[in-house]
Amino acid sequence: MFEQQQNSISEKFTHGDPYESFLYALKAPETKRQYPKRLKVVFDYLLSINELKETQLENQCKEVFSKTLQNPHWLTSSLMKFIIFQNERIQRKEIVAITAYNYIRSLKLFIDMNFDSPPINWKKITRGLPFRREIGNDRAPTIEEIQKVIEYPDRRIKPLILCMVSGGFRLGAWDFLKWKHVIPMNNKEGEMLAAKIIIYAGEPDEYFCFITLEAYNSLKNWMDYRSEAGEEITGESWLMRNMWQTTEFIYGAKWGLVKYPKKLESIGIKSLIERAIKSQGIIKKPLVENEKRREWKSVHGYRKFFKSHAELVMKPIHVEMLLGHSIGLSGSYYKPKEKQILEDYVNAIEILTINKEIHLQKQISDLENKNKQTEDSIKVKLFEKEERLVKMENQIQKMLSVINSMNENGKNELAEKLVKNGIYT
Repeated sequence: MFEQQQNSISEKFTHGDPYESFLYALKAPETKRQYPKRLKVVFDYLLSINELKETQLENQCKEVFSKTLQNPHWLTSSLMKFIIFQNERIQRKEIVAITAYNYIRSLKLFIDMNFDSPPINWKKITRGLPFRREIGNDRAPTIEEIQKVIEYPDRRIKPLILCMVSGGFRLGAWDFLKWKHVIPMNNKEGEMLAAKIIIYAGEPDEYFCFITLEAYNSLKNWMDYRSEAGEEITGESWLMRNMWQTTEFIYGAKWGLVKYPKKLESIGIKSLIERAIKSQGIIKKPLVENEKRREWKSVHGYRKFFKSHAELVMKPIHVEMLLGHSIGLSGSYYKPKEKQILEDYVNAIEILTINKEIHLQKQISDLENKNKQTEDSIKVKLFEKEERLVKMENQIQKMLSVINSMNENGKNELAEKLVKNGIYT
């Protein structure tokens, strides 16, 4: 079976299958999900205006590839019409400008993967693309909105949201995260400060970030719950998995049982978060009337929350590194140790903690510790004072004993000296 699959793949590449070449360039799970959809939107339009009714993307790729080889000008003129059509949609506020750019990106990848020499003048094409905002005008969710989302009655929501809020990593990172990638970080006294998460472990773009103690405890509770339910938790266990049935099905079915975990893919995580937001009655108003673009994004908004809050108390360059961003030329010279970044991150823990009761508990704990230290200090001082008094009393007793042992002349001489020195009258 495996050999047949290998031969099929080899045959497709040998004959230059355009669709397989396009898929070959897609790596991240989210990219694999979105790019084919976007490419199909482009091809649906290009083929429809040429009265071609092919609907399967794989066959559409072959058709476009073939027609472009025969007449490169066909692709240029058809694509210009496509861009004009998308510009009209933007004016009607059906889509935003970045959507049109994403369509063109998918097509460009298809062209790059199937033609050694580009059959299209991209400078000419991009001149017709609409103006787009380089920075999104959507906001981060508020703490109150996040608190409401994590109240959704699914045990996975709380660790999902708290980890993304305090770690700032992308949705796609969940496709790689296992329990072994979460590492507690302690101080010299052995007290846990935060947890380190290795993002995209084993991939070329691997990096690390930190999450708060609140997020770690939520994640640990989720893993413990799974263990108590019967799942064997190891370092290889996926952090996010499917929910399970409490009883086994007849006919020997295994899927859906706690002992047979199935990884929850990033697309499933996104759907779960969307359901939580909708179910909790959180209304995300459009930025502009009749637009689909919302005040804050259901997933990326948590990453924006991390950046906007962490930069208030951390070095911006450390925040960029924890986000997995390139720091440009600075990366060749500035290479801080993990400990340095953790010490800086500790400054942001309070502001990244969502449950404010934790802040109050910490403040109460700090006050109790401070009061205990004050009480201990007072006890030590009282003890030291008592010791000094006992010592003085012993010295006085010794002096009285010496005086009592003296004769009358010695006592008189001592009295005269005390009077002379003003000690005794």
